[in-house]
Amino acid sequence: MSLFLFFGCLQKKENNEATNIANDSLAIYFTLANNFELPIKKRQEYIDKANDIVINQEDDSLNRVNLFKISNRYFNINNWKDYKSTVDLVLENSIKATDTIGIAKAYGYLGDYYRVKLVSDSSFLFYYKAEKMYGSLNNEFELAKTLLNKADLLFRIGDLIGSEKEIFRILRLVKNDDNKIVNEIYYDAYNTLGLVYNAMDEYENAILYHKKALRILDEIPIIGKSQTMAISYLNLGMVYSKLKDHKLANDYFLKGIEQQKIDNQDPKIYALLLDNLGYSKFKLQDDSGLPDLFYTSLRIRDSLKLYSEIPSNKIHLSEYYHSKNEKVKSLQFAKEALDLARRMNIARETLLALKQITVVDPQNASSYTKEYIRINEELQQYERKIGEKFSRIQYETDKIKGENTDLETKNRKLVYFFSGLTILGLFLYIIKSQKAKNRELLYKQQQQKANEDIYNLMISQQNTIEANRVQEKKRVAQELHDGVLGRMFGVRMNLEGLNQFNDDLAVAQRNDYLAELKNIEQDIREISHDLNREKSELINNFVAIVDNLFEEQRKTFPSKLISSIDSTIKWDLAVNSVKINLYRIIQESLQNINKYANATTIKVELKKQENNIILTITDDGVGFNVNLKKKGIGLQNMISRTKECKGEFNVQSKKDKGTKITVSIPIG
Repeated sequence: MSLFLFFGCLQKKENNEATNIANDSLAIYFTLANNFELPIKKRQEYIDKANDIVINQEDDSLNRVNLFKISNRYFNINNWKDYKSTVDLVLENSIKATDTIGIAKAYGYLGDYYRVKLVSDSSFLFYYKAEKMYGSLNNEFELAKTLLNKADLLFRIGDLIGSEKEIFRILRLVKNDDNKIVNEIYYDAYNTLGLVYNAMDEYENAILYHKKALRILDEIPIIGKSQTMAISYLNLGMVYSKLKDHKLANDYFLKGIEQQKIDNQDPKIYALLLDNLGYSKFKLQDDSGLPDLFYTSLRIRDSLKLYSEIPSNKIHLSEYYHSKNEKVKSLQFAKEALDLARRMNIARETLLALKQITVVDPQNASSYTKEYIRINEELQQYERKIGEKFSRIQYETDKIKGENTDLETKNRKLVYFFSGLTILGLFLYIIKSQKAKNRELLYKQQQQKANEDIYNLMISQQNTIEANRVQEKKRVAQELHDGVLGRMFGVRMNLEGLNQFNDDLAVAQRNDYLAELKNIEQDIREISHDLNREKSELINNFVAIVDNLFEEQRKTFPSKLISSIDSTIKWDLAVNSVKINLYRIIQESLQNINKYANATTIKVELKKQENNIILTITDDGVGFNVNLKKKGIGLQNMISRTKECKGEFNVQSKKDKGTKITVSIPIG
């Protein structure tokens, strides 16, 4: 029989939430969104309405509480996309506000997301982060809840000993009292232990802890109590199914369905109860309600996209039709179950499907058996890699210290041995990783040195231009002083001397001197033209350098480059360091685009805006995540150069939406 294991805490609980909600409509939307009697589509609408209100509010502690509420409700309707984006937002806001509790809670929510999505390594990582933060805050309740989720994760991936260890760690952490939250933690811990022992085939312990969980439910008032009780009845029924006590299993499944009718139904649990009730009836040779119970469960799971649970449903149908000697239908459902289990890479369901199909398709049983053996061996190897079997942790054995000294010594040696292997492997990995990083850093340093050499050449070129400019100014000043001014002084003195005469000779001499003045005027004009030409050459020198860079880009790379430089920019007002840094920012940006962006069009624009030079570089490439804490050296260099010029740097980018870099630098 297929075994369904369900963690009683999967539906998220909201604790310590703020009750002072200013907007009444928001509170109404939250309530309606958690009404399980409403269709999922309608609940989605209410969550979206609440989200529209919260997303436009100022980021503060209350806003983050409301974002967590929204993510809870997305979780409960299986809207994983919006759940993830909401949690990412509240994590970002919590980090900005240095809200440690918010960060830890968001880490826990991300652990839940990846646990549901079966991405075990990411889920474990986020639970570990949350665990460390709650531990440093001495928040025992939240730490216990995080460890519960971690234990469930270990249980799901087959590390039963690891899961058991975490549960007993929780039970040592919390203390027995009448606190409602503590009792809820005890319920979840006992429920998980029941699941773990059922998977270990320790059925007496499984029944013991499931019944302990039920007793706690009788003592505490919680929202959705009947729904939670239905889960416990479901889990007890699963234990008795494995014990092949199908009569008792049937009774517990019926109890679970009755409890479902009291509270708002969770369709996931309802589908599990129907499927397993149908299987118990089938085993009891009670055809009442069959095969409709299987088909109803199948329709619910398909509508909720619970594809990982569908193979077992179809295996039950295959068994049912095989018992009715309907071989075509039996083989059809067995093949569908096997195909889906293979596509979803669910090893245990694949094994169950292979086991069933060998029964209904004996002609091909040999190939199916070989595949069964191969997958079973791979599964065992995988579970061995997760961790060696350790003894149960000290929760119950603390009272009888010394009785199992030999066993504890052996386990301690195993711990030391595997810890030593792990540390050694980690040490070797760090050394290898560090060497690779050092090689990369050395390469980047060499590249940076080459860039600095280019900078120095540019600075040297600029200094030469400036020196020539100063020399030219001295030459013009000398020419004006020694040439033009001396000649003008002589003409002025001679004209003053002729003012006393009015004869023809004086008139002729005056005309000569006037002609001389015209010549001097022409000389001054030529000097002025030279000065203007020299100034223009100095101004356009930077533009020419940048145009050369653009021309080289167009010749070397296939992407289309569109460039624009504002002619009104007074480059003579910009110091050399500003020009060089602008040039290097443009060059670095083009290098990054050529290496990573895969862009077809690049646009570079330099324009004047008030007293600032605005550099804009856009591309239509693949883009990147600008929120990453670790930025590339190229981007860091551009930011550093902008700061050196007392400017502002901004980058906008999204995946597959291109990138836009904007640099604003004061011109003088």
